Amino acid sequence: MSEFILSHTALKAEAQRLGFSVCGCAPAAPVEDWRCRQWEHYLANHHHAGMAYLESHLDKRLNPRLLVDGAQTVVSLALNYYQGDACTFGSYQFARYAVGRDYHEVVKERLAALLQFVRQVSDGRADGRAFCDTAPVDEHYWAWRCGLGWLGRNTQLIVPRAGSHFFLGELILTAPVDHYDAPMSSHCGNCLRCVKACPTGALSPADGLDARRCLSYLTIEHRGPFPPELPHPPLGNCIYGCDRCIAACPHNQSAPLTEVQDFYPRPQLTTMTAHEWQNLTSEQFSRIFTHSAVKRTKLEGLLRNIKCASFLIE
Repeated sequence: MSEFILSHTALKAEAQRLGFSVCGCAPAAPVEDWRCRQWEHYLANHHHAGMAYLESHLDKRLNPRLLVDGAQTVVSLALNYYQGDACTFGSYQFARYAVGRDYHEVVKERLAALLQFVRQVSDGRADGRAFCDTAPVDEHYWAWRCGLGWLGRNTQLIVPRAGSHFFLGELILTAPVDHYDAPMSSHCGNCLRCVKACPTGALSPADGLDARRCLSYLTIEHRGPFPPELPHPPLGNCIYGCDRCIAACPHNQSAPLTEVQDFYPRPQLTTMTAHEWQNLTSEQFSRIFTHSAVKRTKLEGLLRNIKCASFLIE
C-alpha cells in the first residue's frame, strides 16, 4: 500500500471550518539547537520556579517523535480568545483567557474533530494524537516552526495583524503533508514595551521570562505566601493571571474579537461585587468556576490573591 500524503490545503480548510484562527505544518523532528539551549538555561537557572513538571520528560518535549510512534508531521493550531475590554468584575481583574469556558475543553474538542477528519480522508492510513497544554510539547516553539507567527520578547506567540490572544493546540500525525510551512522572523525589533510594563521585572531581553517573579505564575501555580522580595503590593487589582505584557504589546492594539462565544465572560462573574469576592465561599467558587481554568489556583489561592490585591472596595 502506498504511503498516504495529507493535503496541506485540505487540512487548513478543515481547520478553518472548525473555527481555528491559524493552522500550520512542520516536519516532526527534534527541536533546533538554539531552543534546546534556551531550555537548558531556563531550567538550570530555576526560571521555571515551582513548575517541576517542566523538568520531567524533557527528552519528549524536545522531540515529538518520542510522543507518537511513527510521527511525521506536527500541526500547530491557534484559536483566538480576545473579548475586548479588560475583564474586571467587582473591581478585581482576571486574565482574559480565564473568564470563559476552560480552553482545554474547547480546543480539545476541535482538535479531536480535526484528527477525525485526518483519519477519514486517509481511510485509516494516518493517525496521531491531539495535545493542548497537557503533555510535554513545546507549544510556542511548534507554533513558530509551523509558521503561525513569531516568538515575542514576552515569550508569547505573536500572530501577524492579530496579536497574541491565542490558545494553542497540536496534532502530531503519522502521515506527511504535501507542503510544509516556513517559520517567521521576529517583528519585535528594539521594542521593550512588554519588558517595561512588567511590574515585578519578570521579563528580561537577555533571559526571557523568570517565573519566580511572574504574576501569572504567582497567582495561579504558586502555593503559599508571595515571595517577600516582590514589590508590595505586587498584584494591583489582578487576582488571576496578569495581562500587562500582552496589553503593552503594539501588535495587540488592533487584535480582532473572537467569534468563540465560550471564551466570553460567564454571566456569574459579571454580577460579583468586591465584597462578595472577599467573602467567597467554597460553594460559590465551585458554582462560578465550573468548567473553568480558574480552578487551577484553588479557592485558597484565589482568596490569597484577593487579600493581597491593592485595589479593595469595601
